[in-house]
Amino acid sequence: MPSNNAAAISAFIEGAPPGELADVIADIKNLTANEPKLLASVTPAFQKYNEEQLLTVKLPGSSQPVLISRYNSLGDSRYYDVESQKSFAFDHQTQKASDVQSYSHDSEYSALISSLLKSLSTHSIEHYPSATYTVCPTSSADTIALLLVSNKYSPSNFWNGRYRSTYLFTPSSSTLSGNINVDVHYYEDGNVRLTTTKKIPEMKVEASLASSSSAAAEIMRKIAVVEKAYQEELNRGFGRLSEGEFKGLRRQLPVTRQKVEWEKIGGYRVRLFSL
Repeated sequence: MPSNNAAAISAFIEGAPPGELADVIADIKNLTANEPKLLASVTPAFQKYNEEQLLTVKLPGSSQPVLISRYNSLGDSRYYDVESQKSFAFDHQTQKASDVQSYSHDSEYSALISSLLKSLSTHSIEHYPSATYTVCPTSSADTIALLLVSNKYSPSNFWNGRYRSTYLFTPSSSTLSGNINVDVHYYEDGNVRLTTTKKIPEMKVEASLASSSSAAAEIMRKIAVVEKAYQEELNRGFGRLSEGEFKGLRRQLPVTRQKVEWEKIGGYRVRLFSL
């Protein structure tokens, strides 16, 4: 039974909506008050959630957030940030960073990574002003990861949202692939959640790596085209939902086919019909 509880709690954690993990944890604590050690036993679920959701955290003494992902992991709950040249310990349950140290990750593609950081910064400012991003070599060292996450939380209006994009560029073959994820939760007088995943198939990037700046510019051009097309696809999908599924959830007019004048509701008389 305890293992079943741990599996259920792990599923709750991994499925937490954007910006609402603390609320999920509070509910879990209330539901498992008789098993206080249960949360500590599901640390892998916290790590999976934080890495997959590209969680952002501010390092002690810094106002600039950095990303948590499997691509910039050093193991043993330590991560690094290329731009700030720092490594740090991270507590996956409290989502707090500590033990910040200087760190430099050597890579044969250091020049390209630096150029990609600059290009991704420009792209982020133009399209995702509140986003956090990073570029780093993967554990295999022959692929470069470009990561971006943009969070927008409005709990006072009962909604939260997150946009994530992950791209992998392989210099040896000049190919780019990736995924785009959108997750929006609306919970005023109901519970509606939109989760979408767009897989970006591998594509060729026609650019010479001899010039890291021009190669980075071409990679970002490809990404911009992909993201614009997906945004347009989402907009069309929202239009279909509004005119289709959502409209079907409620009656547009009462059976009289006339709109109710609510300011005169006190003067209406109920008519009874008998068969």
